[in-house]
Amino acid sequence: MVETVLLRRRAAAKLAELAETSGWLFTDEALQQASAAPVARHRARRIAAAAPGAVVHDVTCSVGTELAALSEVSDRVLGSDLDPVRLAMARHNVSGAAVVRADALAPVSRDTVVLADPGRRGGGRRRFDPTDYQPALDRLLDVYRDRDVVVKVAPGIDFDKVGLLGFQGEIEITSWRTSVREACLWSPGLAETGVRRRATILDRDEQITDAEPADCDVRPAGRWLIDPDGAVVRAGLVRQYGARHGLWQLDPDIAYLSGDQLPDGVRGFEVLETLAYNEKRLGQALAARDCGALEILVRGVRDVQADPDGLRRRLRLRGSQALSVVITRVGTGPAARAIAFVCRPSR
Repeated sequence: MVETVLLRRRAAAKLAELAETSGWLFTDEALQQASAAPVARHRARRIAAAAPGAVVHDVTCSVGTELAALSEVSDRVLGSDLDPVRLAMARHNVSGAAVVRADALAPVSRDTVVLADPGRRGGGRRRFDPTDYQPALDRLLDVYRDRDVVVKVAPGIDFDKVGLLGFQGEIEITSWRTSVREACLWSPGLAETGVRRRATILDRDEQITDAEPADCDVRPAGRWLIDPDGAVVRAGLVRQYGARHGLWQLDPDIAYLSGDQLPDGVRGFEVLETLAYNEKRLGQALAARDCGALEILVRGVRDVQADPDGLRRRLRLRGSQALSVVITRVGTGPAARAIAFVCRPSR
C-alpha cells in the first residue's frame, strides 16, 4: 500500500492530464517507461488523424497509459500484454478498454494500427541496443511489416541502425517542458509523404521536418544567440529550424543559432561581449559586469563541456547580476578556436 501511494504521487505530475489517474495502479518500472500525458495524447491524436476509424492495438499496453490517451480520441482501442500483473493493472486503470493477454510477437488482431512500446530497461539498467529491447525492435518490425505501426524507442537511438533494421518511415523526436522525452517510429503509411525526421516541441505546439528548406547561412553572431530545443538538435533539424525563423549558424557543425530578432516564445541570449575563450579573461569580463549567478552553455569545447560546474566554482563570482555565458567552437582543424559570448538571458 505504501508503494502504491508513493508511485501515485510520482505519477501525479507525469499523468495528471489523463482522467482519473489518481486511483491508478503502477509498478515502478512501468511508471518510469510510461510517456508523460501530453506526449501520449499527442501521439494518440496523430494516430487518429493518420488512420481515421481504424482499430488501434497497443501490443505492449503495460498499465494502460497509451490506452487511456487513445480512448480520448477513439472507442476502437485494444490492449494486450504478456505480463499478467501489468495487464490486471491496465484493466483497473482503463476499465473501458478491451485488454487481453498476448505476446506482442504473436499477433492476435488483424487489420489494426499497431502501437508498441518495447521494454528498454532490464535489471535496473537501460538497454541502448534496439535488438536488446523486449521485444527486440528488429523482430517487432519484421512481425508487423505489413501493418501500419507506431513504435516508441529511446530518444538516443542510432538513426542509422534503425535504417539497417529495414525501417523506412519517419522518426519523430518529441520534447516537453524543454526536455527531450522520446523518439517514435512511424511506418510509411502513417507518415507524411517525403518526411523522414520530425521534431515536435509540445511546449510551443511547433513541428519541424526534414522536408522543409534548410538554407541557413553561417555568419558571426548577431544580437541574439539561440540554443534550439533538444528535439530539433536530436532530430538533426537545426538548419531547417534556422531557416524557418530567419536565423543563421555560427559554425556549420555546431547547433547554436543567431539572429537579430528573437523568435516569439523562444528563450535567447542577448550578446553583451565576445571574447576568445580563456578562463582568466572570462572571469575578468564577468567580474567587470558584476556577475554573481552564471548560467553556462557549452558545445564543442570538451574540457569545459565535461565540467561546467567546475568552471563556475573556479570563477569565484561575487557580484549581484545574473548572466549567461555561451562557450563554443568556431571553425575546424588549425583554424578552430573557442569563443565565449557573455550574454543576458531573455528570461
